[in-house]
Amino acid sequence: MTNRRWQLAHGRSLEFGAEALVMGILNVTPDSFADGGRYFSPEKALAQAERMLREGAVIIDVGGESTRPGARPITAEEEQARILPVIEALASGGTIVSVDTYRAETARLAVERGAHIVNDVWGAQREPEIARVTAETGAGLLLMHTGRERQKEPDVVADQFAFLEKSVGIARAAGVADEAIVLDPGFGFAKETPADNLELMARFEELAALGFPLAVGTSRKRFVGSVTGREGDDRDVGTAATSVILRLKGAVLFRVHNVAINVDALKMADAMLAHAVHGN
Repeated sequence: MTNRRWQLAHGRSLEFGAEALVMGILNVTPDSFADGGRYFSPEKALAQAERMLREGAVIIDVGGESTRPGARPITAEEEQARILPVIEALASGGTIVSVDTYRAETARLAVERGAHIVNDVWGAQREPEIARVTAETGAGLLLMHTGRERQKEPDVVADQFAFLEKSVGIARAAGVADEAIVLDPGFGFAKETPADNLELMARFEELAALGFPLAVGTSRKRFVGSVTGREGDDRDVGTAATSVILRLKGAVLFRVHNVAINVDALKMADAMLAHAVHGN
């Protein structure tokens, strides 16, 4: 896979290349769909982050508001109170930290506390000022596709291009460098049926035409359960299978709950890819 460097805040960077990168999900919330309440206290959150780092995560993605359908909205103050102490503690120890938020002010405060990446599940289209925050701070920007609260194109890939090209336009207009941008097709975010998610997986290579590195977040999603018949963290094996499929189709960054199983699965995919390029 072509090497490319991801520009991050505070003078950090990551390289996308021969090895897939894993981002560990740290939900500092009482109600996330996959692990709500397990890591709500700062102490439990930090212990889980340390575990994910030992298992091979290179980024810890800290979120304070559940994005599951029907989740209770919270205020910016609630979100910030949950995540900022955790972000500061992790960043002070040298960990590369991503903040999972769509709020511009939360993003600004998080980067001030040491976060390196802003991960916006609304693709900078709910609070476009978040793009200016990332430009001014030099943070990496992960722009995710969503189908929520808007009219979608009938074709799942055409809708990806329509939404993500708009997101990139917002980022560029705010002064975000292309080297700071990574795109995420948003598996499970208002893809109406399991078939929509499976079609997006099957046609994932088409997203390379967007011209940016691609991250994916299939972890424990409902469509994985619809195929495997499993719930919650019993979906981790199915998730690892999607990680391998999407790695072979060009994804470079994987946002997951169970780091260990996905790191191992992705090592196998990377070994095969290296063998295909270099031989024995």
